[in-house]
Parts: sequence; structure tokens; C-alpha cells
Amino acid sequence: MSEKEILHEVKDYVATITINRPKVLNACTDDHFREIERYVKQAGSDPKVGVVVLTGVGERAFCVGGDMNWEKGSGGKSGLEDQDFTLDRTIAECAKPVIARVNGYAIGGGHHIAYFCDFTIAADHAIFGQNGPRVGSPAGGHIVSHAANVLGHKRARELWMLCRKYTAQQALAWGLVNSVVPMSKLDEEVRKYADELLALSPTCLKILKRSFYHHMMPIMDRNMKELVLEVAPDYFRTGEQQEGADAFLQKRPPDFNRYR
Repeated sequence: MSEKEILHEVKDYVATITINRPKVLNACTDDHFREIERYVKQAGSDPKVGVVVLTGVGERAFCVGGDMNWEKGSGGKSGLEDQDFTLDRTIAECAKPVIARVNGYAIGGGHHIAYFCDFTIAADHAIFGQNGPRVGSPAGGHIVSHAANVLGHKRARELWMLCRKYTAQQALAWGLVNSVVPMSKLDEEVRKYADELLALSPTCLKILKRSFYHHMMPIMDRNMKELVLEVAPDYFRTGEQQEGADAFLQKRPPDFNRYR
């Protein structure tokens, strides 16, 4: 991974972490997610940082989640089996407020990163959604269940189990985002939120954020690996996940009928 694929800048007490992979809609490999996680942790302990902003390069995508070519892996084996996705937990545990600057598609991993952030500011052309069951990605644990905290159970189940896509205005109505503005005003709106936060007591903000974290704690102890082992321990050996990944890369509908 080139270090330039994840950009990091600290300016005026705001740490901005940017995914620089626009050719693949800012999709990430496990290494990219770990790099972002490292920068979030670094910002959390940096006295020159009061607010963290996560975003992507360009106007097409914030992040569309995992890079499917990487997830398919060498020799047709998926990288998902050994994946340990902890960025969302790192965002929740960061002592500083984290803002998602959503500049386009926020899909899959990119989407649940956005709703784990404390604030989500979206351009009006942004599109939100999950795609796990569509591509055979066995998302589970707190990355799924926290959606019920944000949306309530009926909307959260619709979001995750139907894999529909939602406009920025729909996301705003549902409570997935805090504000929707034209792309030309996105940076201004993000800065507005950052400045309001920077004007407040940083210690009080830490206490508030930790209070929300403790509300989330009952769900934070279950991760994707544990849920797969509990529900379908042979999942990665049946071919079901491979069918989802292959169908996505071949741009065809998946056929999961034989796995019912």
C-alpha cells in the first residue's frame, strides 16, 4: 500500500483523514482500514487536535467499503475470513468528536463507518446503503446492531437485510446524517460543525462521548468472526461467499439458491 492512498493533515485543531483511491470509489483493503485506524488513534491523543474528519477524495465516493478484488484474494480465497474490522470501534472509543464528510457513495463498510462517526455531513448527491448479503459478505456483530441504535430496529433491518440504496435526503429523514448541503458547501458545513465543537469544553465532550460509548457497550463485545462461528462455522468453505464476490466482480446477479 502506498502511504499516499491514505492522506493525513492537521490544521486549525482539525485532523483530516482522507481515503485517496478515487479510481475504485475509495474502496479499502484491510491495510487501508488499519492505517485510518492508526491516524484516528493518533488524533485522539494529540493535544493539537480537537476534532477528527474522515472523508474521501473526489466527488463520487466517501468509501464503498472493502475492495472486492482484495477480498476475493489470491487463488480465489477471500480475505474476509481473517479480517478483523475494528475501525468503527476505534471511532467510538476516540476521545475526540469524529465527523464523516460524505462526498458521494457511502456503501458497505464506508456506510457503517459514517454512522459510527459522531456526526455525518453529506453532500446532496450522496448515496447510502449496505450490501453484505448481496455480495456474500457476512457482516455481523456491533457494526450491524449499532444501526438499531441510530435508526430503530425496523429501519435497521431494512437497511441491512434488503441492501437498498438511499439518497442523502432519505438518510437525513431517517437520522443517518445530521446535515445535507450542496457539494460546493460541504467543506463549509463540516468546518461549521468543527468550529462549534472546538468552542466547547473538550473535557465535557470527552465525558459525553464516553457516556454514549457505555450505552453501546452491550453490543460492542460481539464481532463478525464470533457471529460467523456461532451461526455458520463452515461458511467460508461452502462457496456461498465466493459466489457473492464472483457475481459482484463479474457484474451479474448472484445465485444463492443452492445455499438455502
